[in-house]
Amino acid sequence: MKLFALAAFLAASAVPMGRAQDVAFENASKPKTYLVYAAEPQTIAAGKRAVVELHFKVQDGFHVNSHTPKSELLIPTNLKLDAADGVKAAALEYPAGVPYSFSFEPNEKLDVYQGAFIVKLPVMATRGEHVLTGTLRYQACDHAACYPPKTLPVQVMFTAK
Repeated sequence: MKLFALAAFLAASAVPMGRAQDVAFENASKPKTYLVYAAEPQTIAAGKRAVVELHFKVQDGFHVNSHTPKSELLIPTNLKLDAADGVKAAALEYPAGVPYSFSFEPNEKLDVYQGAFIVKLPVMATRGEHVLTGTLRYQACDHAACYPPKTLPVQVMFTAK
C-alpha cells in the first residue's frame, strides 16, 4: 500500500514538474528585456538650447510600438523624465515609426520602432554635470504576438560647459 501511494504521488508530481520545466524553457528563450538603452555621457553648451540624444535599440526579432501607434488599442512607447535642478527640458522629439504588418493581418499597417532609434531631448542647462532619471514604457512584439508592457529605467548624463 505504501509503495502504491508513493507511486501515485510521484506520478501526480511529474506532471506539474514537467510543465514547470516547459515554462522555464519558454521563458529562457525570451529576452528579459526587448529593448536596451545606451547611456552615453554627452557635452552641451551651458545656457544655450541644445539637444541631448537618447539611444535605444530593439532586440533582433522584435519591434515596439512607436510613440504614435496607429490604433488607440496599442500601447505607445513613452519616455518620462523627472525634473532636475539647473535643467529646463522642452518636449521630447520622437522619431517617426516604420510601417509593419503581421503575416496574419497583412493589410493592417502598424507604426513601430525596430533596431536602433533615437529620442531627442531639447534642453537648456546651467554649467556643470547633470543627470536626469526616468522611465521608458513600451510594448514589444515579435512576428506572432505582443508581450505585456515593460518599463525600462533611463538615466541621461550630460555636462554643460
